[in-house]
Amino acid sequence: MAKFFKVLGPGLVTGAADDDPSGIATYTQAGAQFGYGQLWTAILILPFLTAVQEACARIGAVTGKGLAAAIKAHYSPRLLYFAVALVLVANTINIGADLGAMGAAAQLLLPQVDFAALTIFFTAVILLLEIFVSYKSYARILKWLALALLAYPITVFLVEQPWPEILRATFVPNIQLDFGFLFIITAVLGTTISPYLFFWEASGEVEEERAQHLIKDGVPRVSRKFMDRLRLDNFVGMLSSQIVMWCIIVVGATVLNANGVTNVGTAAEAAQALEPLVNTFPNSGFLAQFVFAFGVIGLGFLAVPVLSGSAAYALSEALKWREGLNLKFKRAHGFYGIIAAATLIGLLMNFIGIDPIKALIFAAVFNGVAAVPLIFMIARLAQRRDVMGDHVSGSLSRTLLWLTFGLMAAAAVAMFYTLWKG
Repeated sequence: MAKFFKVLGPGLVTGAADDDPSGIATYTQAGAQFGYGQLWTAILILPFLTAVQEACARIGAVTGKGLAAAIKAHYSPRLLYFAVALVLVANTINIGADLGAMGAAAQLLLPQVDFAALTIFFTAVILLLEIFVSYKSYARILKWLALALLAYPITVFLVEQPWPEILRATFVPNIQLDFGFLFIITAVLGTTISPYLFFWEASGEVEEERAQHLIKDGVPRVSRKFMDRLRLDNFVGMLSSQIVMWCIIVVGATVLNANGVTNVGTAAEAAQALEPLVNTFPNSGFLAQFVFAFGVIGLGFLAVPVLSGSAAYALSEALKWREGLNLKFKRAHGFYGIIAAATLIGLLMNFIGIDPIKALIFAAVFNGVAAVPLIFMIARLAQRRDVMGDHVSGSLSRTLLWLTFGLMAAAAVAMFYTLWKG
């Protein structure tokens, strides 16, 4: 088991970060608003998410460059800066939402402590770890934080469930052609197949190569064993992500929708709502609340660094700044400056009248739209032999990548069409 866990790295961290507090709130809203009606999306999305992230990881591993640097080498500067701008805006909004959700969740367990103090404390700890801890140690911390994913499967089994109805909704698609349904579907797709994950996993593989001294004279030495590990790591991470997504929708549907609650402002509100509704055994309400809040905080500690880090990788690569968590602060001021700026701006969103939790659903939709041109570029890069050599996409990978592009584009177009018609 220890050997298997050692194999896991950027893929597991990326999959866990996919279920950040913003994702938790989006999936909870899907369950609260539509009951079990969107459970089938967890199975639908898994092969597409896996294919996109595996392609990003492969691009990073083979080229020895992050995604922004690879785009810069093979596409026009306009496309590059467009992609980087999308990531910077969406990531900063997500950081604000995540930090706010962490503070609100912690207040459930420590109601006597001020929200601002908790949120600032979390921000300070995250920045100190990300800037001053070595990559090797930091990567180990992130992998252990991924265990917070277990909070949601545990919560599912603390609540009495109508399993026949849940299983039917999981495998039989329910589609409604109205703006509200398509808006949330686009948000679910956007918060799951999200641009910041593309940049993080590609750069994460480069960091792994640097840590293992596999890059010689700027050229990666990619073995078959390394690529097999990459694919296993990626699959485990994406599978974990989708299992947790499914569990969060189930909890939102069972606890909230079934009790007449169809709108949720925060992931912390969802945790708070569990207390009076769970009655399977004594004190189970507090336990469910604790487990849910623990998941929000643990995954927030994992996701905020991924969000700020992916923004820093993207902009630093675009501007040719020194970048990498393997570098000390004094050797990469710009890279760490972007991390600090994105995190602090996100923190400020919680105190200047902007509601980051309301913004996060729109950020998820924004991600869903922004992912479309990025997936197009990723699919093209991954199948180019002059870029990927012997590691070009196979027929299955190419098919899934282009189907993902079509699915994301169709969801965005359908959402805008129903909005226009409405």
